[in-house]
Amino acid sequence: MLLYEKIESIEAWNQWATLISYGVFVFGLGFLTYFWIKLLLSKGSKAKYDFRNIYEIKLLFYASVFLISGIAVHLTTLSAEPSVVWFIVSLFVALMMSILAISVIHNLLNFYYPTFLEKKLQQLRYKPRISPKSGNPMKLLSEEEEDVHLDEGMQAEENIFSIDYDVWVDEENGYTQIEKYAGHLHAIECSECNYQTLKVVKEELLESPTENESGQLLKYQNCIYCGHKVKKAFRVAPLSKISESSDEVSVVVS
Repeated sequence: MLLYEKIESIEAWNQWATLISYGVFVFGLGFLTYFWIKLLLSKGSKAKYDFRNIYEIKLLFYASVFLISGIAVHLTTLSAEPSVVWFIVSLFVALMMSILAISVIHNLLNFYYPTFLEKKLQQLRYKPRISPKSGNPMKLLSEEEEDVHLDEGMQAEENIFSIDYDVWVDEENGYTQIEKYAGHLHAIECSECNYQTLKVVKEELLESPTENESGQLLKYQNCIYCGHKVKKAFRVAPLSKISESSDEVSVVVS
């Protein structure tokens, strides 16, 4: 009688799991559909560039997780003759396979896919622009030519490689389009001039960390454009936990 009840429970699980797997699978397809619709509706190469650069890898990963999870749940329902042993084995196999598949997808998207994505982004970035004023093809200015169209703050951002600007010009009527891209070196937005020109110029260890006690590091930041200076104190993890991330504890502006 007990075995019969267990088999009935497994049959009920199979029915619910089938519905759940379909629902989860639809969620995965939904992420993919959203990605392609959003990409198609993005107007202009710059908008497509920004969307793919920020969301593509994230959305593909979320879609993969849901699709793999849906398949894994469905695998537990494939027994022709429900049994407790089959249910346990199929559940374990589905769980292990889904973890392995998600790990592989995660590594592919984070270590190999960015190379492919970067090629697509470069194609979008340098795709010829059409002037909305005249319909004429626009010219992409060289680094030397574009400076006349950038203010001093923008030029400062480019000089320290925190931001890169592309300037497109309609040579017939002078219409100018300036596009902003992330640069090669990290810089922080300055609270005074609002340009991303605040960089670390010096670090001072105020208190050395010990095996069990944290230390304190003081970072001096200067704005390359307006000269604004900032000091920030950070906690340094104890030597026993040196691999953990440092936490900011205070800010002093001079």
